[in-house]
Amino acid sequence: MLKMLSSIVLGLSVWALLPAYAVAQSYPAKPLRIVVGFAPGGGVDKSARAVGKHLSDAIGQSVIVDNRPGAAGNIGAAHVAKSPPDGYTLLMSNSTVSTPSLFVNLPFDINKDLEPVSLVAIGPSVLVAHPSFPVKSVNDLIALAKKRPGEISFGSGGVGNITHLEMELIKSITGIDMVHVPYKGSAPSIVGLVSGEVQVLFTSVPAGLGQVRAGRMRALAVSTIKRSSAMPDVPTIDEAALKGYDAASWYGLFMPAGAPREAVTKVSQIVVKIMRAPDIRKQFVADGFDPVGLSPEEFSKYLRGEIVKWDKIIRAAGVKPQ
Repeated sequence: MLKMLSSIVLGLSVWALLPAYAVAQSYPAKPLRIVVGFAPGGGVDKSARAVGKHLSDAIGQSVIVDNRPGAAGNIGAAHVAKSPPDGYTLLMSNSTVSTPSLFVNLPFDINKDLEPVSLVAIGPSVLVAHPSFPVKSVNDLIALAKKRPGEISFGSGGVGNITHLEMELIKSITGIDMVHVPYKGSAPSIVGLVSGEVQVLFTSVPAGLGQVRAGRMRALAVSTIKRSSAMPDVPTIDEAALKGYDAASWYGLFMPAGAPREAVTKVSQIVVKIMRAPDIRKQFVADGFDPVGLSPEEFSKYLRGEIVKWDKIIRAAGVKPQ
């Protein structure tokens, strides 16, 4: 009798484990959703759609891109942080997520509420000006801003966005005074520049490249030490005016904290392979970004370093939390 009971208990235990095993084996069993905290057309959106297409092909499920712009990407990030941690909701974010010290009452904790999945790509922003604005270099901009303090306006993808902090870093180094006009993402900020609402701004290379080529914006410099492969004739800020200036923009995938480990690992492994595929590498390089593809552990380490770096820059620049 005891032996029979033991067999029944063992059988029930194995049976109880089967659903979890089946979930692990069948993931993903339904479409995935990538939330983008910015408007369509910007660099984050383009990256999400490029990765989403290849991810869909790899997993045999649809991948839907869900744009939820606002608050420098924090609306989308907060939505994902509060979503069920089932592995079916992801966030494609940019460097802004690594600047939590810039926001008051942030509705999520980057260190506790989001699980890093993979660093997708990294690259420079490009500093651009309206064609009618009388500057053709970073030195021209600095000189004019010193003559006209508080008169020149610069746009950004939102308060705390990398495109905001890159200009704050220039202001901090040079002591110039310009007026910040935040937009809900890169695409709206570009519209603001082209329409003449602002005179200068930083934007991602993917978002700004077409406008620069069309002559609707003038490229002054790129933000990283290394020149952009998509804009090889555009100097870096480091070589053109401010020695040591270096600020990179990046795109990364997250899931809500507590997402199944098998889901995080599987998506990460697929993304790493995607970023090594010749066609997507060519696409990202043409846009001026270096494809990366990191493991969750590697991305977590990189993210911690970015949070520390930007916190120091925010404090040094005297940028007040919003």
